[in-house]
Amino acid sequence: MEKKIKFVTLWLSLICVVVFVIQNIVPVFTETFYLTSSSLSEPWRFLTAVFLHGGLVHLVYNLFALILFGLILESVIGSRKFLWLFLISGIIANLASFYFYPSSLGASGAIMAVLGCLAILRPTMAVWAFGLPMPMFIAAIVWAAGSFLGIFGFGDQNVGYIAHLAGIIVGLIYGFYLRFRYRNKSSSASFEQKIIMDESSIRQWEDYHLKR
Repeated sequence: MEKKIKFVTLWLSLICVVVFVIQNIVPVFTETFYLTSSSLSEPWRFLTAVFLHGGLVHLVYNLFALILFGLILESVIGSRKFLWLFLISGIIANLASFYFYPSSLGASGAIMAVLGCLAILRPTMAVWAFGLPMPMFIAAIVWAAGSFLGIFGFGDQNVGYIAHLAGIIVGLIYGFYLRFRYRNKSSSASFEQKIIMDESSIRQWEDYHLKR
């Protein structure tokens, strides 16, 4: 698979930071670009909303997950594929949100796609999740289950759980596509790698996105 890394993950993170600064300097910026009921007549909002955030805590937790998992996935599938996955999954997540929420913003849907794709390409990669070490594919199932339960009132109802599920489904589909495409190539062996994530950081991210 493509191995030339351009650190798209870090560039995307930087864009989110710059956009957040602009949000706090220009009062109407967020209202102009976040997802609302008028977005069908302003379709660019389905993309621009991905880079907006509702507050500093929202931004920090999304950047944590994006950088931590994004750099790993980018090193596996290459920068160009990673960029397309991030953008397309973010748009699809917003399309799903459009029919269920009055407004939406944030990169959570795209980040969940990153998690879903990693769960397929590196299913045995060891991560700390919910206070326990577990394979990546198990962690992804638990995170997806948390978002699913959130739809039915378990958790903070200001969180876009449907966008999370839409994103992780896109990531799973793309992961299966890549695994099938490269299954007969020696590079597919690079899908498997054990990496231990920091437990406390993963726990904080989970608390923010699933238990608020």
